[in-house]
Amino acid sequence: VNYSFNYMQMCCSHIQFANQEEKQEFSKFPTKTGRRSLSRSISQSSTDSYSSAASYTDSSDDETSPREKSQVNSKGSSDFCVKNIKQAEFGRREIEIAEQDMSALISLRKRAQGEKPLAGAKVVGCTHITAQTAVLIETLVALGAQCRWTACNIYSTQNEVAAALAESGVSVFAWKGESEDDFWWCIDRCVNMEGWQANMILDDGGDLTHWVYKKYPSVFKKVRGIVEESVTGVHRLYQLSKAGKLCVPAMNVNDSVTKQKFDNLYCCRESILDGLKRTTDVMFGGKQVVVCGYGEVGKGCCSALKALGAIVCVTEIDPICALQACMDGFKVVKLNEVVRQMDMVITCTGNKNVVTRELLDRMKNGCIVCNMGHSNTEIDVASLRTPELTWERVRSQVDHVIWPDGKRVILLAEGRLLNLSCSTVPSFVLSITATTQALALIELYNAPEGRYKQDVYLLPKKMDEYVASLHLPNFDAHLTELSDEQAKYMGLNKNGPFKPNYYRYEKGFKTPHIDYES
Repeated sequence: VNYSFNYMQMCCSHIQFANQEEKQEFSKFPTKTGRRSLSRSISQSSTDSYSSAASYTDSSDDETSPREKSQVNSKGSSDFCVKNIKQAEFGRREIEIAEQDMSALISLRKRAQGEKPLAGAKVVGCTHITAQTAVLIETLVALGAQCRWTACNIYSTQNEVAAALAESGVSVFAWKGESEDDFWWCIDRCVNMEGWQANMILDDGGDLTHWVYKKYPSVFKKVRGIVEESVTGVHRLYQLSKAGKLCVPAMNVNDSVTKQKFDNLYCCRESILDGLKRTTDVMFGGKQVVVCGYGEVGKGCCSALKALGAIVCVTEIDPICALQACMDGFKVVKLNEVVRQMDMVITCTGNKNVVTRELLDRMKNGCIVCNMGHSNTEIDVASLRTPELTWERVRSQVDHVIWPDGKRVILLAEGRLLNLSCSTVPSFVLSITATTQALALIELYNAPEGRYKQDVYLLPKKMDEYVASLHLPNFDAHLTELSDEQAKYMGLNKNGPFKPNYYRYEKGFKTPHIDYES
């Protein structure tokens, strides 16, 4: 049976002061005597690594590195490296909770597990390791795949979930608070396994693909397909393709409608508030906020912040997205012209050096700075690690960077992805992305020879529509059906696809290509 795309089709004030001294006292920046600069290693990810390596481990956890521990699961296997395998039972409950709001992915699992469309697939994955991605991983296993997994962002790993996956037999190498060396060690342990060679890659950010391409070229050439879900990773794939070095077909999930419009927009619309509240307890009403980038992520962030009374402005490079922001009621500005007045600066462009040291120097006392893009390149955090600045850890994922005059800038997650580093994201919307990823893997793995060349492809429109249809029952939604006459008039198949491939559902702009080789 052909389980490629044909299979999908079937399944388918002003304050008054008494005197000048009182005013001066009020205006002083908060200071703290005896401040101590925290000793930490500097994450110096190069422009071609885009790693999410951490520079510390939360002091509330056991400080012993998992690499120094000897752990086995109940089956006697030690082919994993997690924080604490004893947390597996708690992690299993987390996964079961996520499953309740990921019914479409579970439905796909039930429909296809008898046929095992991924039988023989050896999938190596590098994604956020959360309860929601655990549901995806276990779905792939149910469909016949063997999986080895690691984390694309060390701040987002849920240790208990990683333990639950390891207990279930998945070879997972990840824990919250990895070092730079740990990050790449985990990736290598996933790929370099005696007697096991990956033939499919599922990536989020391109680090795994980069590692296999650079370190294991013979393995890379034998991979049957790559599925990538982030803007960073997709640009790196396009760069490889442009240079003629992409020797396997790849599926661009990031630009699928079901990823762009739901995960990027709706997920960020909710999770931006969650991440900011958990870390800072900030009140949004009346705050001056600048959002850098008005793509789908930026649109979601702006919508949520505006709804809670924040005064939001936008920076953009793209005139179309800038015009969209204007029509949505947001003032389009240049960051260097407004940065002194801002209470929050949020980046979501996917680019590098959006917030430079010069801009950070000009920020007001108490300004919150964070990133909603995948990579840790948007905020120049490295420029803040200088002797004249003091870093003060105030809570998990929250640092006060203190200038010599006492000014503090509140930096969240050291400039890495805010929502998954500092909070959680809705299971339902991740179900949409996970279902898309699973179908993309099935499509590439089962596609007949010649269907896909050594290039980067968008998901077929029919597959996007199928993913959406699986999620409609959650809302008791009933689709209207075209009559034969209506279908003929519109020139459509009654069963879809209902839009041409160029119809992008108000898709946002894309950032410039990232040079993969630099």
